[in-house]
Amino acid sequence: MQPPPSAVRETVTDRLEDTLDLLQSLVGYPTVSADSNLEMVADLASRLGDCGARVDLFSDESGTKANLFATLGPEGDGGLVLSGHTDVVPVEDQDWSSDPFVLLEHEELLYGRGTCDMKGFIAAATVMAREYSQLDLKRPLHFAFTYDEEVGCLGARSLVPELRKRGIKPAMAVIGEPTSMRVIEGHKGCCEYTVRFNGLEGHGSSPDLGVNAAEYAARYVMHLLSLRNDLVQRAPVQSPFTPPWTTINVGSIHGGVAHNVIAGKAEVEWEMRPVQNSDGEFVKRSIHHFVERELLPAMQNVHPDADIVTEVIGEVAGLEVMDDNAARDLVSRLVGANGAHVVPFGTEAGLFQELGMSVVVCGPGSIEQAHKPDEFVSVEQMRSCLTMLERLGDQLTV
Repeated sequence: MQPPPSAVRETVTDRLEDTLDLLQSLVGYPTVSADSNLEMVADLASRLGDCGARVDLFSDESGTKANLFATLGPEGDGGLVLSGHTDVVPVEDQDWSSDPFVLLEHEELLYGRGTCDMKGFIAAATVMAREYSQLDLKRPLHFAFTYDEEVGCLGARSLVPELRKRGIKPAMAVIGEPTSMRVIEGHKGCCEYTVRFNGLEGHGSSPDLGVNAAEYAARYVMHLLSLRNDLVQRAPVQSPFTPPWTTINVGSIHGGVAHNVIAGKAEVEWEMRPVQNSDGEFVKRSIHHFVERELLPAMQNVHPDADIVTEVIGEVAGLEVMDDNAARDLVSRLVGANGAHVVPFGTEAGLFQELGMSVVVCGPGSIEQAHKPDEFVSVEQMRSCLTMLERLGDQLTV
């Protein structure tokens, strides 16, 4: 027998109140990427453990950060992952109207750092774990809460190999980034690099006696730019992105100390946003060959200690649009969406896709509010998220 509508609404209201209470606690943890997230993940681990979940914490090398991975339901392959990142961006030099680490509700809007990006989703998923634990789950339900997404998806990049090593093979993943509860099936990757050129200083009147790091940095940049036309030609047919091809951007070039001194050091900061993982490999392979076969031999012919060092700032895999995507189809049914979209911002979704899962991005709040002062998520968006997660529960028992 179904409960009367008023009872259903009361249950939804209770879950919402519990979710907002938890969100208040989560916002109170100042988990800026530069700082620890251990208190927050310990809180979440305790709550999930109280629901009967099997909980693991995976620390980083410093011991100040940890990923949380928890499971309800049976062991085995398949099932679904609800995933979110615990870190937030800094608040320094932002003009907030209230304490960013104290949740403030005003006119149905919930203000605080991380409310939409993405502690709102984490709070909703954790509260729903109590409900899921009472169900006869037919397949595993996992919770993955990671560290350092905002600085290169470091936590997820560490978690995915750990899952592979343990033989954990979920079938689907829902990444609860703020999409205004729209269903997102794809986004470009984002790869950022800093390249340092170490040459040999000398007097500008005898350039042949030195190794001009600035000149080699310029040649490096020109090679990068020469790849742009190749990337345009490699654009997938009917690519949904704007622009439809992989882009390269040179963000900064630094080098040298004076007009009449051969530049001994130079630095290039650049990024690319692949529409497909093969483009990223194409660019890296091309630039590696150019450095190893042309630039370094020429530099070291003059000065054997000259070198070129590349620092990987972050390599965030894109979420490739797939014709067959069970996670997209499931979430579309749950939220009543008629279609899926792509977005320009990056998420951890591509890393889970590389593990063999079908992946979708869908969560409460707008990306337009993320990273800004007075970040907020609306109460209505939180209701919509809880409704989606409640409907998910029905799918986990069949």
